[in-house]
Amino acid sequence: MDCIFCDIASKESDAEVIFENEKFIAFLDINPINFGHTLVIPKNHYDNFLTIGGEELLELTKLTQYLAGVVKRAVKADGFNIMSNNGVSAGQSVFHFHYHIIPRFENDSLMRLRTMQYNADEIGRYGNMIRESVKKYKDLLDG
Repeated sequence: MDCIFCDIASKESDAEVIFENEKFIAFLDINPINFGHTLVIPKNHYDNFLTIGGEELLELTKLTQYLAGVVKRAVKADGFNIMSNNGVSAGQSVFHFHYHIIPRFENDSLMRLRTMQYNADEIGRYGNMIRESVKKYKDLLDG
């Protein structure tokens, strides 16, 4: 398996590492949206958000929360985005689960997402579709 993030975690490839422990590593994105854009990854390989185990996801999320505050203060950002792209259509380009911490600044005009509006029938239809899916896959939540 060729995975640049696995190579970074195993020290086979270089990265500008800002944090590391036995389970996780965080480093600067080489193609940042804003300077200070940081990636936080588990050292174990998981393709995406749906394949990482719950306990490891919880630990990774807590670390990302901590590092977001650190990055925000260090680069004097006004705010930040936490993102995880999952699947090609969502913009995932490295198929090793990771969080992005993206520092944001007033008037940087980045990532202003387009929103949509449901019509009267659509919101209920989508709600029903999702509720039915929750029922169908409830056993996955239970475990």
